[in-house]
Amino acid sequence: MFSGVKPYENQNYSALKRACLRRKVLFEDPNFPATDDSLYYQGAPGPAVRWKRPKDICEDPRLFVDGISSHDLHQGQVGNCWFVAACSSLASREALWQKVIPDWKEQEWDPKKPDAYAGIFHFHFWRFGEWVDVVIDDRLPTVNNQLIYCHSSSRNEFWCALVEKAYAKLAGCYQALDGGNTADALVDFTGGVSEPIDLTEGGFAHDEAKRNELFERVLKVHSRGGLISASIKAVTAEDMEARLACGLVKGHAYAITDVRKVRLGHGLLTLFKSEKLDMIRLRNPWGEREWNGPWSDTMTFKDLCQYFTDIIKCRLINTSYLSIHKTWEEARLHGAWTHHEDPHQNRSGGCINHKDTFFQNPQYIFDVKKPEDEVLICIQQRPKQSTRRGGKGENLAIGFDIYQVEENRQYRMHSLQHRAASSIYINSRSVFLRTEQPEGRYVIIPTTFEPGHTGEFLLRIFTDVPSSCRELRLDEPPRSCWSSLCGYPQQVTQVHVLAAAGLKESPSEPNSYVIIKCEGDKVRSAVQKGTSKPEYNVKGIFYRKKPGQSITIQIWNHRVLKDEFLGQVCLKADPDDLQALHTLRLQDRNNGQSSDLPGTIAVRVLSSASLRAI
Repeated sequence: MFSGVKPYENQNYSALKRACLRRKVLFEDPNFPATDDSLYYQGAPGPAVRWKRPKDICEDPRLFVDGISSHDLHQGQVGNCWFVAACSSLASREALWQKVIPDWKEQEWDPKKPDAYAGIFHFHFWRFGEWVDVVIDDRLPTVNNQLIYCHSSSRNEFWCALVEKAYAKLAGCYQALDGGNTADALVDFTGGVSEPIDLTEGGFAHDEAKRNELFERVLKVHSRGGLISASIKAVTAEDMEARLACGLVKGHAYAITDVRKVRLGHGLLTLFKSEKLDMIRLRNPWGEREWNGPWSDTMTFKDLCQYFTDIIKCRLINTSYLSIHKTWEEARLHGAWTHHEDPHQNRSGGCINHKDTFFQNPQYIFDVKKPEDEVLICIQQRPKQSTRRGGKGENLAIGFDIYQVEENRQYRMHSLQHRAASSIYINSRSVFLRTEQPEGRYVIIPTTFEPGHTGEFLLRIFTDVPSSCRELRLDEPPRSCWSSLCGYPQQVTQVHVLAAAGLKESPSEPNSYVIIKCEGDKVRSAVQKGTSKPEYNVKGIFYRKKPGQSITIQIWNHRVLKDEFLGQVCLKADPDDLQALHTLRLQDRNNGQSSDLPGTIAVRVLSSASLRAI
């Protein structure tokens, strides 16, 4: 997961450190200088800030004092409790913080070797699909010799202040960290996928069954190394920092540092008591104003669902085949919303509200290859830096829709089909959706909310088996030098087999399936077991070079030794046929002379001479 780390802004930590040691100077980062531009993207500075190195702030500076702990961190003057909460979660996971803080023993101050210190540090963050190595110098902003941003409980411990500086460099400046998103920081620390959960909208406080199910999911994420945070939404400016009677503070992100089922009782009594409490432990980034209800800084999950409004679960997606836990298959694709005057080349069509341009967006196809599968989908827009010249790096409002399409679709969609799922639209860096979908082929259309907005994005899809995800680039079959000899499609036809009824029973109800055939291409449905009234809901799309030839739909009974033919129908599928839905009697295959067989089939047919109509 952490292989192939790339130097951020082409700054090589090892080379820079060697150069400083050779010249016997302390590193000064030209890409993130000790100036106001690194502090603010707008507005006038407050009190005069002096940039100081740790050795000028205290005696005996250390990266870590007595190890690393979620209780080390305290928020400073910038409103980045979301980042500090994420750091608190990170500190509770040794395997994760050692990746974010690489070579931590080598980076630690060594009083015995003062000449080996070069005032340079580096940290790893996951950004837009890859791990980057961010180099900084150790000059930190202070007022009255006190760190003004994130700082540790121990005056001579600097790991959190240095991690924050590296993260501010990624964002463009310290002020850019004001009012950010915990979900983003959790992803940047892990390369995982963040799932936000609205506790109020979900009604978890009053629905015990839903609450128990959510706790099991939270427990699973925690037990498998994921990171979790919780917060209480501040609706108005007056709400921000408002303290509730229970001691919790609105507008703050709290790290959840432990999740457990606690058995009631003491000693041997716990072996005979079945009653358990669902418990979580919280960490306030300010280190004060704690929960004052039962259990001190630990609270029941029921209390959490009652007082908090949001939870963010950052799950580490396991793609290792050597693990005892569930292994996911990941598809990762980079894309972009781009503008072009030609509508066939435009890729910034906006959301479904803009029906005239919606299908001009990028489109991606993937397959669900099990009878039903859980699918995790995350779209992330490229982070924008905040600078004095460009101002705040605002996110676009983004989201995506998922459509179930024909089993054999190879070209872009041009008309609406069954919408299988859709995400929210929000100006967040990432949008996540977890959905259960039946076997079939699907198209994801990621969009900005408004048309004409441009930007890059990363699409990640996780399924139980490989999904063969890829971008659909062509609107119709391409022409080639062979088209004049072999012919080129004259019509496009979509055949949707809905259901059948009254099928032959011999000796029991059939296990039937459908095959749709057209000019050598065919689509086969899944087997519908033990029913004479199957619902197939299978679609095929065909680009027809010989529109005069009929499309054949056959129904077969699946058997162990040899499948049994149950009947067929033949369709002309003429574009001039205004009747879309057909209920047809099954026919036999007797030397071209048709005869009726038991059963009917319901078919919806759509044809057009325009190959971009469907």
